[in-house]
Amino acid sequence: MATTGRSACPLNMSLELIGDRWTLLILRDMVFNDRRHFRELLANSKESIASNVLASRLQALTDAGIVTKESHDGHKQKIVYSLTDRGVELLPAMIQLGAWGARHTPAVASIGLWFEIASDAGPGVWQELMDELRARHRLHAPADPDLEPAFSRLSAEFRDVRARRQASHS
Repeated sequence: MATTGRSACPLNMSLELIGDRWTLLILRDMVFNDRRHFRELLANSKESIASNVLASRLQALTDAGIVTKESHDGHKQKIVYSLTDRGVELLPAMIQLGAWGARHTPAVASIGLWFEIASDAGPGVWQELMDELRARHRLHAPADPDLEPAFSRLSAEFRDVRARRQASHS
């Protein structure tokens, strides 16, 4: 892979690829909210991304091999975006960045709580989450149907912790 940015430092090169505000938010919505169509990403963005910015960032992610795009059910106009293995491997970094933000910024407490729980769950659960993303984005066979999905387990834990915190503040 050729150096195209300011330096060949891996952190610099990573930031040049995914470090702008919009790219990580698009990936967030793909990973944590399962938004995979342009219209979903555009209409459901809490941060109100502009359509030209979304199109540009999705193209850059596709060019970098982080996402793929293909027509949905043979409709040329309806494109579905999927994470590649490179995109899936960003999940632990995104969890850690979200947990850091929960601790050190005035983030919404309930959203930050999910990232803190996911961070505390550790690498074993992160691997399960990545396996679920790989299955969801058709990178390998579906996960074992007898196992409760890790995303569901974390969401249930989040709801329990949030309810306990709300009860203790009442």
